[in-house]
This record gives sequence, structure tokens and C-alpha cells, in this order.
Amino acid sequence: MSCAHLSSIRLDREWFRKSETKSSNGRKLHIRGSVASTPQNVQFAEAKSEKSGKAVRIGVLGASGYTGSEIVRLLANHPYFGITVMTADRKAGQSIGSVFPHLITQDLPDMVAVQDANFSNVDAVFCCLPHGTTQDIIAALPKSLKIVDLSADFRLREIAEYEEWYGQPHRAPDLQIEAVYGLTEILREEIKVARLVANPGCYPTSIQLPLVPLLKANLIETRNLIIDAKSGVSGAGRGAKEANLYTEIAEGIHSYGITRHRHVPEIEQGLSEAANSKVTVSFTPHLMPMSRGMQSTIYVEMTPGVTIEDLYQQLRIAYEKGVVPHTRNVRGSNYCLLNVFPDRIPGRAIIVSVIDNLVKGASGQALQNLNVMMGYPENTGLLYQPLFP
Repeated sequence: MSCAHLSSIRLDREWFRKSETKSSNGRKLHIRGSVASTPQNVQFAEAKSEKSGKAVRIGVLGASGYTGSEIVRLLANHPYFGITVMTADRKAGQSIGSVFPHLITQDLPDMVAVQDANFSNVDAVFCCLPHGTTQDIIAALPKSLKIVDLSADFRLREIAEYEEWYGQPHRAPDLQIEAVYGLTEILREEIKVARLVANPGCYPTSIQLPLVPLLKANLIETRNLIIDAKSGVSGAGRGAKEANLYTEIAEGIHSYGITRHRHVPEIEQGLSEAANSKVTVSFTPHLMPMSRGMQSTIYVEMTPGVTIEDLYQQLRIAYEKGVVPHTRNVRGSNYCLLNVFPDRIPGRAIIVSVIDNLVKGASGQALQNLNVMMGYPENTGLLYQPLFP
């Protein structure tokens, strides 16, 4: 069977650019690609921010959440990006190390409330706030800033669709029109010139990466797309929720959002654009008793005359016999592992796609997008190898 190791899938005219190394198992493909702050707290944070001598000054809004802390972790070794402002309303005045002890060695400004943040020494912002709160905040930011928004507020192009699925009207329609959807491998050229990028959701990332090139090449049918997806608990965020308590999650599998998960319209939007026709999917997500990781098992119908080998060729992957992707193989990394299998039902194929939901499914892809927006190689600061065991 085949296994592609995807950090950045270059879907340009050649679909993929690759470098191959020989191994004893055959070819291996590496693809690169509100709590008010006191005046003293704000003054101290600004003083510490001046220490950053890096080329691009970064603000992280919502640094006390999982995606915010992952941004901070990934930026620790970035050669060009340095954090000068961090916000966290409920943790205002605290250091990042006091909230996340694993980040205690970083010399960073203390977190402040959003309304007290000084953006005069910021060039670009990662917005890691919940959907519904992001629109007003981004609308109030200086227009000179480059912004990558990790919420769902700017992913859907149709305002009415956002209101239908998220239960509230969109309050920044002008920004919605401006925003570029940030699936880096698909819309790289548009991202290069964007001011505001809507970072994709985790499930849509793991699903669109394998399906978009196959739909564009008319190798699979637009009908009968079945997606069985599983995510670690961190995908639900850091907020205290009864459904996410240990006793509610441990030793079991929890299906949720059946037929009405909010990522459905985002998935169908991307696949429909790839196919140039309306695509409807059957999508069922499951919460797994693990902290991070995501696997999407996708069942597709091949178009007449197409074989599994054609799918392999289109995805430009080399072969590693018998390899099945597992979430533990991508933990802590910005990689996506793919594999394609023949189904026992003639004419159908099974695709397995795995990512780390907090990295490639959120903060890693956000950093990948900002790299592109700022003109740096998109894998800068993202060459962390997966953590195993």
C-alpha cells in the first residue's frame, strides 16, 4: 500500500513537487511544503516585548487556549517571527508559563486583556478566539496588520450559511468578503496577497487534502462520499464542559454532531469548488479518549475506468507496503499522512488521512499560512518531527 508524508502538499500545475530518498522498503516521499489589565501589567508587557529583535512582530489573541499555546510553542524556534503581544482576558496579568508550565522557559510579555493590547508594535496577528467573538475584534484591529483567524467566523463565504450553522448573524460581512480561505496547499497564490486568512477547521483539513486533487482530476464521483472521522478531546477546546470530563470520555467512543456538525458546510464548500458542482457528504465525527490526533476514514466511488493505481499517481505518493497511517505518527507535527486502499466493493476505495488536530488542524497550518503571507518558505518553523512514543 501507499503512504504519503505531507507537511505541505504543493497542488500547483504539477500538483506536487517532491524529493525522493531510497530506503530498504522502497521509495519514500517527503513533501515540504474580559478582565481588565492594570496599567502596570500593560507597561511591563510592552517593555518585555521590546526585547524581540525578529523581523516580524507577532500578536497572539487568545493565548491561554490550546491553539494559542500551540502558536506560542511553534514560534519558539521561528527565525523571523517574535511574539510582542499576547492577550487572554481571563488570564490578564499572568505569564504564559504560569498558565502553561511547559512554556515557562520562554521570555515573553505577560498576557493582557484584548482592549488593553497595544498593536503599535505588531505586524501580524494570530486570532485564537472562539467563533462569534472574533468578528468585532478583528474589525477593530489596525488595517495594516496581517491576520490569520483560527475561528470559524470567516470560513464560509455565504453569510446566510454562517447564520444557519452557527446560530447568529454575521457582524462583519465586509471582512467576510475580504477573507481568503487558508487551506495552504489549495489556495497558496491567493494567500500570498491576503490580509485576512480564515484558517480551516481540523476535520475539513484532514478531509479536503486527499479529496480535492482527486475531485479536480475527476477520478472519484461526487456522490456517495462517506466520511468517518475521529478526534482527540483537545479539538473541543480548553473550556470546562461536562461532556469533556474524564469519566464522560475515558474508555469509550462518543459520536456527536451527527448530520449537523458545523464543519459540514465548510467541507462541502471546498469539495464543491474542486468538483465544479454541488457535493454533499455523509459525515460523522467521533470524540476519542486521547488528548490530540485526528483520523478521517473516507469511502469514495471511483469514476468508470479508474483504478487504485490512478489515485496513487494523482496524489503522487510512493509506496510503502502494508503501512496504515496512525494518529501517533503525526503527534506534535504539521504533517498529514495519507493512504489509499482498494475496497472489497468493486469500484470503491478507502482513504485514510491523519493529522495532529492542534498543529496541521489548527496552529501549524496557521503558521504555514502566515509564512506564505509574509513571503517566507511555508515550512519555516514547522519542521518539528512527530513525537513518538
